[in-house]
Amino acid sequence: LSDIALAEDATQQALLSIWQDLPQLRDPARFEAWSYRLLVRACYAEGRKSRRWTANVRLLSVEPMVVDGTGAVVDRDELERAFRRLSMDHRTVVVLHHYLDLPLDRVADIVGAPLGTVGSRLHYATRHLRTALIDDAQPTAREVVR
Repeated sequence: LSDIALAEDATQQALLSIWQDLPQLRDPARFEAWSYRLLVRACYAEGRKSRRWTANVRLLSVEPMVVDGTGAVVDRDELERAFRRLSMDHRTVVVLHHYLDLPLDRVADIVGAPLGTVGSRLHYATRHLRTALIDDAQPTAREVVR
């Protein structure tokens, strides 16, 4: 969701849904996948509610840095811009697989899609990220003239 407050709201909504819908859970062994699915749905709902593009400003404590991390900051910003261009389905698969380090079969259970669909989404998300990063790295005609 790229916003801590929205992520907290989605988490709270998911916990409420889990609590309310717990009696409807048929297979207790699938609690984890079921709860992840409710969390993903809550994130989708929060994402739909806030389709606005606002700056995500965070206040950081100022501490002296020994290593020049400028390159890492630039890389992170470029990756975040590319990530925002992905659809919500593609973002979900990338976060669950690469950030949370879940295997694709678990991601498929959480998202509620077939394994092949999840693999396809991950493939296309990776392709779109790579293309966006390459496009952002190439100078525009205006920058070349300068």
